[in-house]
Amino acid sequence: MLLRILPSIVSALVLSFVALLALVTAPVLAQSRILATPGAMQVEGAAGGGLVPWAVIGSYANEGEWGASAALTKVAVQDFSLTNAALLVGVNNRFELSYAHQTLRLGDTAAGELSAASAGAYPYLTVEQDVFGAKVRLAGDLIYGDLPQVSLGGQYKINHNADLATQVLGAESDSGTDIYVSASKLYLNALAGRNLLLNATVRYTDANQLGLLGFGGDKSAALVGEFSAALLFNRHWATGVEYRQKPNLLNSVEEDAWADAFVAWFPSQRFTLVAAYADLGNIALWDKQRGWYLSVQINH
Repeated sequence: MLLRILPSIVSALVLSFVALLALVTAPVLAQSRILATPGAMQVEGAAGGGLVPWAVIGSYANEGEWGASAALTKVAVQDFSLTNAALLVGVNNRFELSYAHQTLRLGDTAAGELSAASAGAYPYLTVEQDVFGAKVRLAGDLIYGDLPQVSLGGQYKINHNADLATQVLGAESDSGTDIYVSASKLYLNALAGRNLLLNATVRYTDANQLGLLGFGGDKSAALVGEFSAALLFNRHWATGVEYRQKPNLLNSVEEDAWADAFVAWFPSQRFTLVAAYADLGNIALWDKQRGWYLSVQINH
């Protein structure tokens, strides 16, 4: 019962923390790491790209330090919008804890189509989900040495509006846990004198559309692959692409892979801005869901 009450409380705290960090003028507590090396915050709250978690540990905290990051993210495609408020804490460049509150809304036109198809049983669609994450660096280093940085992560997700997914689409549950392993490496002077970051993630999941359409279904949980590549033009600018395979567990609706092409700006260790074009493919009854992604992040 406590977990069912926590989301609204924690969401308010996250949003308050974002506003507070925006007003803070004190020096950054943790600033030992190189600019841009923690990446951004993805839609489930972990450090990485927009769609894919990387092996990096969030915040600029290095050994003997801790740091925090907060982000607001908006994804808008033809028939849906996804708003995400997230907070993470990094400790010793070794451990990461994160929380994200996601709100998925169906557009007016699609909501009307859903209402007609369901005889008014679902006149609108708003799905709220909480994601509690943890990550630990197991081996290697992002920059130094021959081995990539390798991290193990987990994400426990609670969908608070899973009736449509469970009663109509065939999902089995309103909660689930993802386990993933990521490997990331930054190659210096790799391409025309520019630094190149490569990341590969393997995830074990039963989440339909990140869990926004419930968990489980007609098929068992699956291993899926996720990939990112980013070219750093200089200390402040990077561009790249991401690809995220999906488990596609429901016979009633097809779940396509997600992809994006992004530009990231790191003006200082305090602030990160990411903009992207996202292709989310088919979501529930609506296909060709393409649009924009924007994320604003504050670090402390």
